[in-house]
Amino acid sequence: MEEFISIAKFKKDNNFELLAGEDGLENKITEDEISRPGLEFAGFFDFFESQRVLLIGSKDASFLETLPNDIKAKNVEKIFEMNPPCIVFSERVKIDDIFIEYAKKYNVPILRSQLRTTNTSSKIYTYLQEKFAEKLSVHGTLMDINGMGTLIIGKSGIGKSETALELIRRGHQLIADDLVMIMEKEPGNLIGTSPDILKRFMEIRGIGIVDVINMFGASSYRERKNIRLVVELEKWDEGKYYDRLGLDNQKIKYFNTEISKVTIPVLPGRTVSLLVESAAMNEKLKLLGHNSAEEFVSKVDSRASNKEE
Repeated sequence: MEEFISIAKFKKDNNFELLAGEDGLENKITEDEISRPGLEFAGFFDFFESQRVLLIGSKDASFLETLPNDIKAKNVEKIFEMNPPCIVFSERVKIDDIFIEYAKKYNVPILRSQLRTTNTSSKIYTYLQEKFAEKLSVHGTLMDINGMGTLIIGKSGIGKSETALELIRRGHQLIADDLVMIMEKEPGNLIGTSPDILKRFMEIRGIGIVDVINMFGASSYRERKNIRLVVELEKWDEGKYYDRLGLDNQKIKYFNTEISKVTIPVLPGRTVSLLVESAAMNEKLKLLGHNSAEEFVSKVDSRASNKEE
């Protein structure tokens, strides 16, 4: 979780154009919400959140233009006096000259988005939520298997990366290898991604570092994915009971979210990548309302009941 984001980074990450207020690029964003200053344009400042990014769309700008020049100048300057980190204008919005003037005076950057207001709002909100969300680092490999975000965990050397490599060869996508960054946007919604330095790369023992995009093409990699299943690989233990029907509903909890977990014992001769792929597809069917294990047990119980009669 980041404590703050500089306006320079915010501008770069979102591809915004700087129009004025260059001296304020080191201003800090500390809030994960945005404000629309319609009420403030009208002179109502009782609930103004000055630490939030301000977004001005076409409706806000149109309303401002209906005000007398003296009131407009007074209320806009008061906004700048309260030192918001920056002001973002959406595409096609006519920017009054007073914003440029006050941006230079108060060192508040004026940025321009290339998107319409609704899309800009959504983009900024998502960006800030992700940046300020609490993050957890997990040793493992995250794959997108037919739309199922599948986190593969297990002790070092168990074969997580090798399994992922075979899954990529089978047409699935890598999100992160070795270290997976998990954040909870909201309870029930876990997002997994890779640290910047590890994006696209995998470490395969005996081979070294490989770039999956150069090796398998752009379709083999994606930036992030909702995590729906955890698969733990472990060495086969003769003395341990392993669920053979699939009725044991294992769960694992990250932050406030519980997700399904499957344990797959690794043994020579077992095609682990195929087993992980099958586990992901079976979990997907469960989410769609088809539980094979429960259906099988129900049929067995039904047949047994008929025989007794």
